[in-house]
Amino acid sequence: MNIFRSLIGKVWHDPNAAEVVKISEGQLFLVRSGAVRGGRECIYNDAMATIRRVPSIEHTFQLVITRVYEEGDQELLEDEEETDEERVFLVCEELEFRTGLTADREPTFIFRDLQGDLDELYEFVAAGTNEPTRAFFETCMYRAMYERKYRASADNLADGDLQEFIWQPPAPKKGKGKTTRKASASQSDDVPAAAALEEPAAVATTSASPPASPVRRKVAASDPNMPALATELAELHLWEKAQSVFLKQADVTARVAHNPAGGKYDYWLLASTDEGQLLAHRISSDMNQRWSARVLSFTWNNISDSGVGNSWCLRFDAQEAFDEFQKAFTRALWETMNQWPWEKAKFEEQSYIMSANEDVEMKDAEDDSDEEDAVAEELDKSDDEEEEEYPEDDDEGPTMPKGRNKQLTVGYKGDRSYVVRDDKIGVFSHTGQNQVKYYASISNVATPKGKVFSPKHVMLHDQDTKMVLMNPAEPHSLYNLDIERGKVVEEWKVHDDITVDAIAPDNKFAQMTPEQTLVGISHNALFRVDPRVSGTKMVDAQYKQYVSRNKFSSVATTEGGKLAVASEKGDIRLFDAIGKNAKTALPPLGDPILGVDVTASGRWIVATTKTYLLLIDTLIGEGRYTGALGFDRSFPATAKPIPRRLQLRAEHVAYMDNTVSFTPARFNTGEGKEENAIVTSTGQYVVAWDFGKVKKGQLDKYEIKKYDQHVVQDNFKFGDDKEIIVALQNDVLAINKKNLRRPTRASLAAGTRSSIVNAPY
Repeated sequence: MNIFRSLIGKVWHDPNAAEVVKISEGQLFLVRSGAVRGGRECIYNDAMATIRRVPSIEHTFQLVITRVYEEGDQELLEDEEETDEERVFLVCEELEFRTGLTADREPTFIFRDLQGDLDELYEFVAAGTNEPTRAFFETCMYRAMYERKYRASADNLADGDLQEFIWQPPAPKKGKGKTTRKASASQSDDVPAAAALEEPAAVATTSASPPASPVRRKVAASDPNMPALATELAELHLWEKAQSVFLKQADVTARVAHNPAGGKYDYWLLASTDEGQLLAHRISSDMNQRWSARVLSFTWNNISDSGVGNSWCLRFDAQEAFDEFQKAFTRALWETMNQWPWEKAKFEEQSYIMSANEDVEMKDAEDDSDEEDAVAEELDKSDDEEEEEYPEDDDEGPTMPKGRNKQLTVGYKGDRSYVVRDDKIGVFSHTGQNQVKYYASISNVATPKGKVFSPKHVMLHDQDTKMVLMNPAEPHSLYNLDIERGKVVEEWKVHDDITVDAIAPDNKFAQMTPEQTLVGISHNALFRVDPRVSGTKMVDAQYKQYVSRNKFSSVATTEGGKLAVASEKGDIRLFDAIGKNAKTALPPLGDPILGVDVTASGRWIVATTKTYLLLIDTLIGEGRYTGALGFDRSFPATAKPIPRRLQLRAEHVAYMDNTVSFTPARFNTGEGKEENAIVTSTGQYVVAWDFGKVKKGQLDKYEIKKYDQHVVQDNFKFGDDKEIIVALQNDVLAINKKNLRRPTRASLAAGTRSSIVNAPY
C-alpha cells in the first residue's frame, strides 16, 4: 500500500479537496442474503462512488454513492418533490467494508446497510475500474476508518496498521453453547447510535494513538436531594439537524432520579460530568423514548423553553448498564403516568410492560411472500408516481360557511366522505384519480326540538343512509340524522343514568347492511343500543358494568362482532360478546388510549396514544388454547402478547419542532381484503406504516407527508389500500399512498399546499 503514499499525500491534506477519491462509473445494488428475501435489487444503474471528508468534523469521512443521469434525465426530474439522487454512509468499522469480484471478474465494494435488516448489503460494482484505482480506493477507506476510530492522522502508517480494518468473515459457531455478544460499535446495526453517530474532535475521548488499554471513567457525584433509581456511565449525543447526524457531546453519568420536592412520582432524566450537570429533562410520555438493544442506545425528544425541538441519545458501554437503566426509566415513566407504586403491580403486568421495549421480530401466522410484494409494487409503478395536481374547479357550487374542520368519517357505500365543522357537516364525493369534490352541506345540525349543536362524534349507519350523532350537551342520548333529508329526525334516549361516551358498529362491516343495533360504552360499562325498542334504547340483556371507574375511551368490533375496549388508563379488554366478562385483559402501559381499531379477523389490534401506536397480536401462542384468539380464550398468565410500539424516530421528530400528537390510527379496510397498511397523523403530517413489514418486525418502515395546515383526521377510502382521505383544518383532499415519502430532512421540512376543488370550504 506504500505505493500510494505520494498520491495520498496530494489529496488527503488538501484542505480545498472535499473529495478524496472518486470512481466515476459503476452500479449500486442492494443485496439480500436471506433465504426468502434473497436477491439483488438495482438501486442506481449508473452511479459514481466518492470518499468525501466532512469539513466541520475532523477525522470524519463519508462514502457517497451518487446517481448519474444521462443527458436530459435531470431536467425531467427537476419538478419532483424529492429525488433519490445519492446515498451517504459514514465511513466506520460498522460498515464491514470489503472488496470482491463479480462472476465477470469486475471489482466490487461491499458494505452493510446500517438502516436496513441484518441480511441486507450494498454492493457497488465498479465495472471497468483498473486494479490500481480499486486498490487506492480501498486504502483510502481503511485510512478513513483509522482516523475516525483513533481521532488521529493516518500519516506515516505502516501497511500493518490498517490490517485491523480489513473485514474478516465471522468464525463459524461451535456447538450449541451460548455466545456472549460484545457490546461494541462493531456490532451495531441500528441508525441512532451506529450509522449516524458523529464525535467532534472537541469532545473526543480516545487517545490519538492506538489505545493500549481502556481508562475507566469516574461516576460524577450525585445530588443527595434527588435519589437515583439508576446511575450508569454513557455517551451523550445530540442530533445535528444540518448534518443529519448525532454529535457526541461528552462522556456522562446518566441518572433516573426522583425529585421529592416535585411530588411522590416526579422523576427526571439527568446527565452530568465532573464539571457539572449537562441536562435535566422531566420524564414523561412526550419524550417519545426509544430503546435499541442492538446498539445499547436510548433516544428521546425534548422541546426547549424557547420551543426548539431536539433529539438526544445515550449510548451505554455494556449490556448490563443498558438493561438497568431501561428498567429504571420504564418504572419511573409507569409510576408517573399511573400515579401508583410499581411494586403494587403484579409480576405478570410488570413483565408485559417491560416487554414493550424489547426488539423482537413478530411472525405472522401465514408467511408473507416478499417476492409477491415486490412484483405487486413494481406493477403499481406508473407515470403518475409524481405528486398529483389537484386542478381548480371552475364550476360554481355551494360554499361552506367559515369555521374549522373537526372530524372526518369515510363512507362505506356511495363514495362519500363527511366532515364535521361546528354545527355543519360537509359532504364530499370521491371523483376518482385521488380527488374529492365538495358536494353539499348539511347546515344547522339541531335536535328535534330545534337546539343547534356541534357533534362530538359521528358514525355512519344503515347502509350510509343515516348518521348517528353524539351531542356533548346530551350525553345520555344519540341522534339519528337522515342524510337524504339533511336533518336530525330522532333522539334515541339510551339510559337515564348511563352516559354514552363512545360508539361502534355492531360488527366491522355492519354499515354495509341494514343492521339497526350498535355498540356503546360509558366510563365503566359496555352495552348494546337498539333504536327499535320502546322507551330507553339500551338492551338490558346485553349490558356489562364494572364496579370500578375504568375510564373506557374507545371501542372497535371485528367482522364477527367481537369487541376491543380501551381506556384512558391504557388497558385493553377483549370480549367475545356483550354482557359477559372480558376473555382477555391487557394491563396498561400508562398512556391514555385515544382510539382503537382491529382487523376484520380480530388477529391484530392497533391502539393510539399521544406519542405512539400500540400494536398487539391477539393470537395465543402457547398453552391449552394455542391457535385461538384473545377474544375467544384467555391468554396464559405467563404468556401475555408482546405489545409493539410504532413511533416516529426521535431524530425525525427533531425536524418537526413540535411534540408528537397522533390522531386515532386506522387499518385499511374492505370486505374480503387483507389489511396491509396503518394510517394516522400528527400536526401537519400524514403518517402511514407498511403493515406487512411491521409484522416482520420492521417497526420503522413508515412514510410521511407534510401539509401547510394541521391534519384533523385521515383514513383510507373504504375497500382501498392506496387512497387516503385527509381532512385538514380548512380543506379536504385525497392522496395516493405512493405520494408519501420516507422520512428525510427534505420530506419532513417541506410542506405541501393543499388545493381543494372548492376553495371557500
